[in-house]
Amino acid sequence: MQLYHHPYSLDSQKVSLALEEKAIDYTSHHVNPITGKNMDAFFFRMNPSAKLPVFQNGSHVIYDTIEIIKYIERIAAVSSGSENVAVSSQEVEEWMHKIQEWDPKYFTLFHIPVKYRMFVSKFLRRIIIARMAECPDMASAYHGKLREAYETEEKLRDPEVLRHSEEHLIRILDEIEMQLGKTSYLVGEEFTLADVMLIPVLARLELLNLGETYIDHRPNVAEYWNMMKKRGSYKKVIGRYFGGWRKRKTLLKTWCLLNIRSMLRKY
Repeated sequence: MQLYHHPYSLDSQKVSLALEEKAIDYTSHHVNPITGKNMDAFFFRMNPSAKLPVFQNGSHVIYDTIEIIKYIERIAAVSSGSENVAVSSQEVEEWMHKIQEWDPKYFTLFHIPVKYRMFVSKFLRRIIIARMAECPDMASAYHGKLREAYETEEKLRDPEVLRHSEEHLIRILDEIEMQLGKTSYLVGEEFTLADVMLIPVLARLELLNLGETYIDHRPNVAEYWNMMKKRGSYKKVIGRYFGGWRKRKTLLKTWCLLNIRSMLRKY
């Protein structure tokens, strides 16, 4: 089983957490979206949306995050050899979809300093143009991604886009706060795939230095988040890249790589 993903991708974190929690062996392929590796011909031919993650098991390829996680759950059930292994309940699946409905893209971009955001955006547009020249048979698909990049920049000029995303996030967090006042985990007293979906969202807020605004003043969410950060899966999938001083190391490494490639015009 192959997983094409990257720690910067929130959906990649969800799938990686599921794999770790279910103890499924897989081969990891890092595809850094900030340096444009998701635009490389090999990956783009496999997945013209260029979105992460992509899960491949033989000839079976899955692109949808929730579908990947449910597939992993089925693999774990079969691998256990037990007929008593239960799949996720309807309540768990409802929470999974509810959390997945919030799109972190514009929320994240709005909270990145403009000079860094614009630098990365310009770099990625040059990557796409370079790939269009290298792969004329996929020029139309690459042109679509270039148009999407310009549309993203246009939306980031509209404060209503951020307001809508924030309101959606707040509604979800308020509902989660109420739920965690009743149960230790998102669904009941045991860790489920609903928690797998939530952990990366809270990690993203902390990465953007927004924990005080969105997590800390919700006591149940704050207590839950501290508990989740002690899990081995969190430490392996997220903590090793973004926990404490590691966050600066991860971001600095990518920033230096972008600057070197830009200076050398290595697109």
